[in-house]
Amino acid sequence: QVQLVESGGGLVQVGESLRLSCAASGFTFNRHTMAWFRQAPGKEREFVARITCNGGAENYANSVEGRFTISRDNAQNTVYLQMNTLQPGDTAVYYCKVTIAAMTYWGQGTQVTVSS
Repeated sequence: QVQLVESGGGLVQVGESLRLSCAASGFTFNRHTMAWFRQAPGKEREFVARITCNGGAENYANSVEGRFTISRDNAQNTVYLQMNTLQPGDTAVYYCKVTIAAMTYWGQGTQVTVSS
């Protein structure tokens, strides 16, 4: 079965960095676009970044463009989110997502808290 396991979240100060990882299994990883979303308390889940199956194209939400970088290692079945210059507005649970044959799968999420 499809499994997505996020890790790397934590509590950081404004301006610091974190790198999130999402380990995938149960599907052919290198054939699917992967994405990161986040959900802050009291808000809807929102798109953060996406990367195509071979890593050839990425796109980002305006709010993170220039600060966050998505990447993937198809040999390790893992997608990453490098987050720099973190701000309090980045505080959220971050989720990894994949869509396979019109079915959407989510990980359990990892908490990122940015303290001022």
